Amino acid sequence: MNRVAKPTSRHNKKSGSVRIISGQWRGRRLPVLDAEGLRPSTDRTRETLFNWLMAHVQGSRVLDVFAGSGVLGLEALSRYARETVFIEKHAPTAKQLKTNLNTLKAGAEVHCNDAMAVLPTLSTPFDIIFVDPPFGHDLVNPCLAALYKHQLLATNALIYVEQEINGPALALPPGCEVIKQKQTGQLTYCLLEYTGAEA
Repeated sequence: MNRVAKPTSRHNKKSGSVRIISGQWRGRRLPVLDAEGLRPSTDRTRETLFNWLMAHVQGSRVLDVFAGSGVLGLEALSRYARETVFIEKHAPTAKQLKTNLNTLKAGAEVHCNDAMAVLPTLSTPFDIIFVDPPFGHDLVNPCLAALYKHQLLATNALIYVEQEINGPALALPPGCEVIKQKQTGQLTYCLLEYTGAEA
């Protein structure tokens, strides 16, 4: 999702932009609001992530849980994901995301609500899930638990987790293991795989 602990004014409507780095919309710049704590994932982080996901995105069902600018889900759609569902609690940010999807003529579902309230309402498992919540709110492990509890993990699902470097240790759901991991600056990020085989 793309949020930091250091706050900025939620009433500041000045826009920045994000750039799609690859796929059918490569090089496209899209506006994003300067909302509280919004920090779109950097080009370098996304390059690493989508190198990890390269063989898996096309035709996949994708869930961007704490979407923010939506840049992770948009990158997946640019690489021909079959379907992407976005969840973003902040209404102006969700509205901007919908506008950007319309600009790209990309059909996608955007839920403007708290992620932990939306997850129980979803019914189909996802192949790729992005979990990048606001820093400092300890949302990663509750989100992972909810994904498992509500059966939103397809067999061999890949889950990308990004959090602050001093965040809580991951509590992996049954059947999940870390397959990739990297640390840079104030971030730590990793890729989990859900095999469906519980120990």
